Amino acid sequence: MIDDFVRAVEAILFASDEPLTVEEIEGHAGEGDVKAALEELVSHYDGRGVELVERGKRWHFQTAPDLAHHLRREREEPRRLSRAATETLAIIAYHEPVSRAEIEAIRGVQISKGTLDVLMEAGWVRTGKRRETPGRPLTYLTTAEFLTHFGLESRRDLPGIDDLKAAGLLDPLDEEALQLALDGDEEPAEEVESDEEDA
Repeated sequence: MIDDFVRAVEAILFASDEPLTVEEIEGHAGEGDVKAALEELVSHYDGRGVELVERGKRWHFQTAPDLAHHLRREREEPRRLSRAATETLAIIAYHEPVSRAEIEAIRGVQISKGTLDVLMEAGWVRTGKRRETPGRPLTYLTTAEFLTHFGLESRRDLPGIDDLKAAGLLDPLDEEALQLALDGDEEPAEEVESDEEDA
């Protein structure tokens, strides 16, 4: 029998519009062992149609992965990312925090501000601290929403090329884009100023 505190934690997570940290749950639930309650709920929901998961130190309920195909018709299809956006997202994920000039150095071409805007609007990328270098460029990082969307607990869970090939998830263009992202730190390039900052 689940006790009242565990039920309260369960209700808080169900009612929340977004994943919650342990501290945020404690703020709503009051006195009690939130971590123990979460462990009990994880066990309680194991093997059910929904499951309690932790992604990026935030907790939420999600549909069990093996049942996702039943809900596909109910979900809005996300917009497919352009190749530039896919490469940019991969570079940020594998190298964060990374500046725009560093992204361009890895990709070998300039990126328009619109590419970063698309990733920020999707909630997958955010701005970080400015580098303490001339021009003090902004850096970019992935978000908790990025981890949640891709089912990652942390960035350590990002797959390598061999993992993606084994799963049959890479076509030749995607493989080339990811290889660029993974190899990008071999040769740091100088930051080059561009007149197309907002292009």
